[in-house]
Amino acid sequence: MPGSPYFSPRLILTGAAMFGMLLALGVHILGQRFGLDLGDLWGDATGGMIPIRAAIAWWLIAAVAFGSGHITATLLHSAVSGHLPRRLQHALIAGGLLLLIAAGQAASGPSPVPTLHGVSNGMVALMLGAAMAYAGAHFALARTKAS
Repeated sequence: MPGSPYFSPRLILTGAAMFGMLLALGVHILGQRFGLDLGDLWGDATGGMIPIRAAIAWWLIAAVAFGSGHITATLLHSAVSGHLPRRLQHALIAGGLLLLIAAGQAASGPSPVPTLHGVSNGMVALMLGAAMAYAGAHFALARTKAS
């Protein structure tokens, strides 16, 4: 009888971190459409609402990246053992594609953000997304090893 299939934890961590990073970037792009900009903390903040909007953007990106990293690592771990239903696979693929399509549509419109400011904010969103997605995936793998 053959043993159960095995994914390397590094492969699961890498896949979860990449997916979380892409979703964090998508949420960052969509958030800019609603006035949630990461870089407002470093700008000329004269109004009281700008730091609150920037903090909401930071927390939103971090939460989406952490959650998606955790869920992706859990799903990859269960998919290798064959416990993931086919309908759930299709629903997850469709949800991820819809988010990326919405981010692409938002990014293709005119942006009020200057180029250098937008690039630095995008890089910060990528780094924050990668770190939080990796942390979420690490916690998910630690939980699956314990059980």
